[in-house]
Amino acid sequence: MSEQERPEQALEWVDDGTRLLLAALSQLDDGALDEPTLLPGWNRRYLLSHLANNAGALGNLLYWARTGEERRMYASSEQRAADIEAGATAAPADLRSLVSSTAAGLWSDLDAMPAPAWSAQVITAQGLTRYATEVPWMRAREVYIHAVDLAAGISFTDLPASFLAALLDDITARRSAVGTSPALSLTAAGTGATWQVTGATSPVSVTAPLAALAGWLSGRPVAGLTDVTGAPVPELPAWL
Repeated sequence: MSEQERPEQALEWVDDGTRLLLAALSQLDDGALDEPTLLPGWNRRYLLSHLANNAGALGNLLYWARTGEERRMYASSEQRAADIEAGATAAPADLRSLVSSTAAGLWSDLDAMPAPAWSAQVITAQGLTRYATEVPWMRAREVYIHAVDLAAGISFTDLPASFLAALLDDITARRSAVGTSPALSLTAAGTGATWQVTGATSPVSVTAPLAALAGWLSGRPVAGLTDVTGAPVPELPAWL
């Protein structure tokens, strides 16, 4: 079995992203929880319940890695949907508590992982076999991106540049592997960092700030983004 090191950078992102998310949530009154997010069809209640359930699901993977006893993220897609719906209809105080307590529980599990357990392999909700070292990254994506989706004043420009670059590494690799995205040639303005997405079409070249690229590649609305010819950037299929 390949030996994996404790993923310190991703753990730092989980901690920082969770603080950012909870701070944004604390600024919303109870009535605002019924309002829409940046995700079509998702209000804040649903998004917050999803985040709480994600923490529990990733905790299942950590249990699997620690003990060797298989524990999938979700018992079934139907149970996952039912759990999210139940959380979304909870009283505001209960929903807030659910988000914070599940985040704290996951952090406790992450912090307590013994060194050998990081090298264990687990299976994600998408059926992908991954080392346990990737679990913190999976959570960092959730808390940072959904902090933006909460539409509570956080934008991609508020996220660490190191995280955004890692996010683009992840998304471009996934889009290239799936093969349903148009070919893309991306450059982060001001840094010169580049990414490629392979596809059947001629590459669309886009130069934009790192935050704008991350927002667009992750499927979030980015106003006024164009390719190098000045044409609007194409719509992209889902990446997860």
